[in-house]
Amino acid sequence: SVCKYLVTNVRLWSSVLMTRIFVYGTLKKGQPNNYRMFDNNNGKAEYLGSAFTSQKYPLVITTKDNIPFLLNIPGQGHRVHGEIYKVDDQMLKFLDDFESVPTLYQQTVVQLEVKEWVGKMEGEEKVSPGSIMDVFVYTATTYEPDWRSLPCYENYDSEGDHGLKYNTEEKL
Repeated sequence: SVCKYLVTNVRLWSSVLMTRIFVYGTLKKGQPNNYRMFDNNNGKAEYLGSAFTSQKYPLVITTKDNIPFLLNIPGQGHRVHGEIYKVDDQMLKFLDDFESVPTLYQQTVVQLEVKEWVGKMEGEEKVSPGSIMDVFVYTATTYEPDWRSLPCYENYDSEGDHGLKYNTEEKL
């Protein structure tokens, strides 16, 4: 099936099964939830580099908690900047739970253009700035109709001049 092909295309085979994931919001370096990527109780994550989406997507900040959402509407908004991580299955499961998959977010495959690469070479793969790759990202496939008319951002920062600081209160 097509779905199976996409997953094998994105997965990396090493001593442990690892998946590449693109983060664009509160999980990025310097953002309120980045520490979760490095909590060994959640699994393993390794920072590989920075990138931006090949296509434009609307990145909006909404809800009472000022949560960043990437709306799954290719061709609208901006090319969104973020970071690529390699995560193990345990971290992937943690992130799925953290991102409330499948109710709030869904895993989608997006095409990225690499900005900077610090990860080691994976087998024959040579990655350099400008390289194109397919990576998993958490997008909002279902969302409120008015989210489409919200301002779009290309680079999320909780402390940005938009004044929409992420609400870090733990969910009950």
